[in-house]
Parts: sequence; structure tokens; C-alpha cells
Amino acid sequence: MEASLKLLREEFQYDKTNNCVQCGYCLPVCPTYTAFGKETHSPRGRINLVKMVGEGKITDLSVLEEPFDLCLGCRACETACPTGVEYGSLLEATRAALVKRKTFSIPVRLLRKALLNKVFPSRKMMNVTGHSIWLYEKSGIQKAVRKSGIMKKLPYNLGAFESIMPEPLAPAERGCALTEIKAKLKRKYTVAFFTGCIMDAMFHRINQLSIKLLSEAGCDVVVVPKQTCCGALHAHSGEIDEARMLAKQNILAFEKVDADFVVNNAGGCGSMLYEYGHLLSGDSEWAGRAADFSSKSKDISQILVECGLPKLRARTGERVTYQRSCHMTNVQKVKQEPIKLLKQVPGIHFIEMNQADMCCGSAGIYNIVNYDASMLILDEKMEHTKATDAAVIITTNPGCLLQMKLGIEREGLKESMRALHLIEYLAEAAGIV
Repeated sequence: MEASLKLLREEFQYDKTNNCVQCGYCLPVCPTYTAFGKETHSPRGRINLVKMVGEGKITDLSVLEEPFDLCLGCRACETACPTGVEYGSLLEATRAALVKRKTFSIPVRLLRKALLNKVFPSRKMMNVTGHSIWLYEKSGIQKAVRKSGIMKKLPYNLGAFESIMPEPLAPAERGCALTEIKAKLKRKYTVAFFTGCIMDAMFHRINQLSIKLLSEAGCDVVVVPKQTCCGALHAHSGEIDEARMLAKQNILAFEKVDADFVVNNAGGCGSMLYEYGHLLSGDSEWAGRAADFSSKSKDISQILVECGLPKLRARTGERVTYQRSCHMTNVQKVKQEPIKLLKQVPGIHFIEMNQADMCCGSAGIYNIVNYDASMLILDEKMEHTKATDAAVIITTNPGCLLQMKLGIEREGLKESMRALHLIEYLAEAAGIV
């Protein structure tokens, strides 16, 4: 029994629970505690559950599943915590331990394996996904499907997300993607650009605009071949070994390019890249290389602030608010750079929304697998958004972007409000769209 308990303590990282003094500073910043009002759905409640597992007081680990499944992983609790509890590590370890013990149904197991092992890590498969979205829209299938009403019958409320899919690029245009571009005027940095998997499949245009803006700002840009998915979705799903494998592939790919920085434009991807040092800290062969990689990883807003933007056109009187990416804020600690860039657009009226740091409910695929909980959180976010009377919501993460588009749709605000990625808005102002 003692040996089993010791293994459980190590697997669930029990020792890290001792830093939690149960003070409650995490409660008001936790979206799930705010939404459900249950102690087990708060950071300190979840930590206490792990603590009880480590002390042998909980032996039925299934009682942990709902509290940890419903955690968004936004890590706002880490920012609020006065004692420095490593909640992200506890969450990661607990999910990985629970996944090992869980028996998924055959369809779910096959779907997880297909998406996590075959689709997201494969650039070819993600390109096929992008092409398929384009074909679905341009062939007339979309109109027929919508007319049939079948969207309302799709599992996981997928029909709700179909209506807010971004405008797809034609395969020919995708085939002409920039892979290397020189700096306009004097070169300040050479940067290696991280495209991401979902970002490149569904938001390929934003990636291309990012590369052009970096060039305008004075950067030589290289799109590194053989890069793959960052591994964030795998880590959040408890597939930590797969996440480590993807991290190694990316480190190996980016080491082949002599760049000053590795630049990304997605808060979720960026936080994962930033944490490669932590992810591989226990691997003697990779720990140093991972730490070096993480030290070079930057969000695009950091580079654009340092290098400077090209001349921007005035958008006089336009009211703009900013939906913060949780992982960019709480993990990368990139907080002010996007706002600084927005305030450089002449004539805009920037309005910070109330509870700006609170998660929007997207959290990777959380809004798909926990749709009802996600919509509760989104509805609260939209109340604060509407109070700004903004015409534009700026985001820095693809999940946040889709979630805010869905929020606009649910509130019937499509005629008066739009959601854009920061890069889209800056590119519009710079006239390079």
C-alpha cells in the first residue's frame, strides 16, 4: 500500500500541493468557480482533491474527473496566487494520470488517436483540412447542408461553430504561401516563424499577414520546414508523452535555422513553446536545448513593439476593446504589448473591458467538449464586452477569435460588432491586407 501511495504522490505531483495555503485569492479569478460556485471547481478545491489522493484519503480517482475536465487551464490562479503554487504542472500531471486510467469508448478512442496522432501533427493533413473547408463553402455543399437543418443534429454542438468559420483560402493561394521574406529597409532581426497547425489550416491568411508585418517592421522571416504542432492540445488532453515528442520535433527543426527569435501569433501555441523548457526538464538530453528554445520564443506583439510598426492609417472614432488570451497573459506574461500596438493606430478609442483577464471559455477544444459550461462563461464575457460599446473586439489567439465571433452571433450583434485577430487589424491599418 505504501509503495502504491508513493507512486500516486509522484504521478500526481502531490508535493506541489503543499504550497497551497487555501487562502482563496484564486476564487474570484477562476471562471469555473465564478460560473458554478462549487469548491471542487475552484483551483484550491482541485488542489485539495490531489492532496487527498496523495494522502490516501481518496481512492476512487473518478471523483477527480469532472472537476479537472471542467478546468479551462487558463492559469489565472497562478497570477493571483501569493505563494507561487504551480497549478499548471499539477493540472498537467493530474490529467495525464487520469487519462492513463480512463477507459474511452472505441469511437472516442479512435477519434482521439486520429486527431492527436495523425491530423494535428501532420502539415499535409492540416492542409487537406484547409482545402476541405474551402471546397465545402465554394462547392455549394454548405448552402445545401444549412438548408437541410442537419447542422442542428451534429454532436458536440458543432453546428454552432460552422457558422463562424473563417473565410477559407483557395488551394492555389495556399500553395503560394510565403516561406521566406527579407526585411523592408534595414534588417533588425532574423526570425523563424511558427505557423501552428489549426492556425495555418483555418487562419492561413493571418499567418501570411504576420509574415508581411514582420518584414515591414524590419525582420528577415523564415518559415521553418518540418515544424509541427506545438503539442498544447495533447498536453491539455493528458497525452503528455505525445506533447514531449512534438516538442522535440520542433526544437530539432528550428535549431537548423540561425534566428534571433522564434515568433508565433497564437497565445495558446506561444505558451506551449514558452514552456518547452519545463516540459522537457527531466530529459537530460533535451533539457538544455528546450530551455534555449523557450528563451527565444516570442509573441509577435513583442517583436512588433520592439521593432516598430509601419505607418498606419487613421481609424478616427472607432471604439476598440481587447479580449486577452489567458495563456499569453498568465504563462508568457505578455500583457501590455498588444494594447501598445493598438494605441498606435491613429484615432481609435480604446476601451478596456471589465474583468478583461477572465477567460472567454474557448480554451483549446473546451468549448466543443464542454459546450454548456463554455457558453455560460462566454455569456458573462459578452456582457462585459457589450458594456464597452466597441465596434471591434481584438484577440490574439485563434480559439478566442472563434469564441468571440460565436459570442457576437449569439448576441445578435453581427451588424454592429466584429472580432479580429490583432494582426488582421494592424494589417488593415497598415494597408497591407
